[in-house]
Amino acid sequence: MSMNSTVLAVIALSALVTVIPRILPFILVRNLRLPDAVMKWLSFVPVCILTALVIENMLMQEQSRLSIDWPVLLILLPTAIIAYKYRSLSMTVVSGVLLMAIYRNIL
Repeated sequence: MSMNSTVLAVIALSALVTVIPRILPFILVRNLRLPDAVMKWLSFVPVCILTALVIENMLMQEQSRLSIDWPVLLILLPTAIIAYKYRSLSMTVVSGVLLMAIYRNIL
């Protein structure tokens, strides 16, 4: 498959459009001192994102209703205990991924 200049331009512009919204906010607020209320609000963003990802994976849509994916819930419980005990987002994510990998490869 040969790549012509149009395809290359589309790929480059798509990459640019994807990178700008991710990098631009960091560049704009790099030298600013944000108010404490904003910093406190921003501290909840990782937890909200993680919660959205977990809930989205825990629920399954069957026809026109939602049901619980029980294996995911089974892995969620020890992961939640680890999150509560260690209060570390990285440890929580790594332990959840490892537990799910073990579950999927052994059971």
